[in-house]
Amino acid sequence: MGPRHLVATVLVEPGTVEDLELRVMTDDLWLWPVRTAPVVVDGARLESQLRRRMVEQRRGEWDDAAGWTPAWVGFGPAWHEFGPHGDVRPPGPLPWAAHQRLWSALEDFGSLVRYRRRLSGIPTVATAEWPGLYLR
Repeated sequence: MGPRHLVATVLVEPGTVEDLELRVMTDDLWLWPVRTAPVVVDGARLESQLRRRMVEQRRGEWDDAAGWTPAWVGFGPAWHEFGPHGDVRPPGPLPWAAHQRLWSALEDFGSLVRYRRRLSGIPTVATAEWPGLYLR
């Protein structure tokens, strides 16, 4: 398993995706819809699998989100140290302030965003479309 980037996996009401992206950018957080994320080989399939898993885990509570957009919200360069080649090199755990900013941004959207308060790791692949995640 290669390098990972910590993200929150969220379901976003489709008409709210752009607004949420702009909101998280103010805290140097990034939002990537799973379908178009550069590290995803089959975006449509993974999007469907994540949505289904997230909705079914809530056993009816999130049934209204069955058609929403799965997205990842990750941490921008302000939350990491940069290495000698511009690589992002997390010096250790993310600061607690990063977590607080993430959860606060998501809470601002209330019932238009569904998520579990936990982070998971997604693979990082060095591409021009995946800024700031060039881990070596």
